Parts: sequence; structure tokens; C-alpha cells
Amino acid sequence: MRGLLTMLLAGVALVVPGALATAPNALAETSSWVSRPGNAAPVRGGAAGKARETGSAGKVQRQARAPTPGDESPARDSIRTRTVTDPIKGPKLPAMAPATGPDAAYIAYEQGQYVTALQLAKEAAAKGDPQAHTLIGRLHAEGKAVGRDETVAAQWYAKAAELGDLEATFLLGVVLAEGRGVQKDRIGAAQLFERAAAKGHARANYNLGLLFLRGDGKPENPIRAALHIRYAAEQGITAAQYDIGGMFQKGNGVDADAYEAARWIGKAAEAGMPEAQYEYAVMLLKGLGLNQDRPRTIPYLLASANRGIAGAQNRLAYLYLEGAGVPKDPVEAAKWRLLARRSGLADKDLDARIARLPRADRLSAEQAVFAWQERAFLEE
Repeated sequence: MRGLLTMLLAGVALVVPGALATAPNALAETSSWVSRPGNAAPVRGGAAGKARETGSAGKVQRQARAPTPGDESPARDSIRTRTVTDPIKGPKLPAMAPATGPDAAYIAYEQGQYVTALQLAKEAAAKGDPQAHTLIGRLHAEGKAVGRDETVAAQWYAKAAELGDLEATFLLGVVLAEGRGVQKDRIGAAQLFERAAAKGHARANYNLGLLFLRGDGKPENPIRAALHIRYAAEQGITAAQYDIGGMFQKGNGVDADAYEAARWIGKAAEAGMPEAQYEYAVMLLKGLGLNQDRPRTIPYLLASANRGIAGAQNRLAYLYLEGAGVPKDPVEAAKWRLLARRSGLADKDLDARIARLPRADRLSAEQAVFAWQERAFLEE
């Protein structure tokens, strides 16, 4: 591993053609990893770094199952990508607090003063501060105060990791896993994730679990995968909660357990993950969820439908047509079906029922779809 860090620090030609033109949150073609969300500050060691979490993303391969009309499963039967952002935990800083003290660079970063953050971080890095190296790497990765350059970011992460910064070790693993600015190296990523995971880094545990689950960078081992993913779930990583719930559903790496499946998927739903909200709502409709969560069935369906989950939109169309759990409303039913269809979800039987509605209802539904799309666009 030290040889890899030396290569990165030396600027050896590891650049992937076109990598620097990729979107900031571009995902790997076969897996996605816990990585940084929008403006989340880097985790700072010591007193300033208590329990801050950034975003999480992941995907899992599961056994296929055929959806039935009105019961479209949330694609847990194939490898898919989702990105979920967890809130940053920890005390909020006062507005425009003075950028002074040992955390000055991080205070400036959190307040959007990126030029100041870079200057302060460079001063701290010159004195050997590992976390300052990590911050400089993030600024280059995000293109804040400097031109976006994933290769330079990787070099700063590598130096910070060499100096012992746990977050940099994790971020360098993400860079290698996705091949952002460097040659993709899942084995190297696994080594870095394992190093951070051994010290309790929740997101590193999750990513390491994904590698064990797929046999990519690590030997395929569902039991080891479940151990790491469950640890991350217990630490509040939403994607891990969803995935360990799916593993309990299938008995993959753990004994099949309907209660544990419902409990963990319910936690991910409560945390706001749209896919989990849809899946858990379907579980509740089937009587497979936790009894105390039954009142959340429709709210979860609505929340996931409003986040663009086509299966939830289609399910709502059935419910509004039949007045099951909601007031009977053909216009609302047609609206949700039109949205699901525009997302590519086929349902000929439901389309036939919508087509038999009065023309006035169908026109009202189209107007409602337009209003929904306008609102969704403004909220992006």
C-alpha cells in the first residue's frame, strides 16, 4: 500500500482519460460508494471531528422476483445505483464565526469561504497537519477555490492517509474504487477501506461490506459482508440499513428473519430514503411490516412517489382508483399513473382502466402532472 501512496504523491501517470470531465458525484459503472455529499465538510480529527457523517450510496445484487400489477418491487432484484445523503451530525457553528483557532480552515469551509479555507489549510499542511491535507484534497475534488482536479485531490488524500488521517484513508479508497482521477483499483480500495473499518469508520465498513458481497476486491463472502454492513447500519448509515434489511429478507449472509428485515428497512424509510419508503410501504400493505408503523403506509408511499419512485406512483394510482386507504379520487389516480408511465413503468391493465375515465378527469390529471413536474423541478 505504501507503494501506491508513493506513486500518487509522485504524480505517476494514473489519470483515466476524460476523468476530469466527469460530474463531481459520478458513480462507478458497477458499484457506488459512500462518498461526499454537496457541501459537507471534511471530518476533522480531535474535538472538532465528533461523529460527523457525510452521504452514503450503494447497491446490492439480489435474487430476481417478478412484480405483480400494482405491486412493483423497488428493483431489489438487480444491481442498481442510489445516492442517499445523510445529514451532517454535530454542533452547528454560529453564522460567520471567526475563522480562527486550530479548526480555522474547516470553519471557513463550512461557511463557504473556500479561498480562505484553502489558504489556511495550506498553512496548516505546511506544518504537517494531516487533516489540512485532506481538506485541500476535497477542495480540489470539488473544484472550490481551485480548478476541479481529481488527480491532485488523490495526491493530497494519499499524503494525508500516509500521515494517519482516517478520513483521508477512506476517501482515497473511494477514489480508487471509482477510478476518479486514478486507475480504478478495487483491491487497493479494499485495503484502504479495511484499514479505516478496523478503526470503526462506519462508511468504510459499509463499502468494505459491498466488496465482500460482490467478490470485487475481496473474496465473495456474504457473511463478512453482512457483518460490515450491519455495523454501518448500527452507526446510522441509511443505505446500510436498507441493504442489511434486504439481506435479512433473502437470508443472504444472515439467517432469514422477517422481523429484522422489516426493522432495518423501516429505519431506512424513517431516515427518508425513497426506495426504502416505497418498499416498506409495500411490506406494510402486505402485513409484513411492524404493526406500530401501519399508519405510515400512505405517507411513505406519497413521500417516495413525490421523490420520483415509479413503483410508488403506480401503487398510489391503484389505491386512489379503489379508495383503499385514501379517498377515492380518479383524477389523483390518473395523475400518478401518468407519472409512473412517463418513468417507463408499464402496466397495461391500469392504463386500460385510466383510459375509461371521463375525458374531463383525464385532462385534469394531465394538468396535475404538469403542476407536479413544475414543482419537482423548482425543488431540485
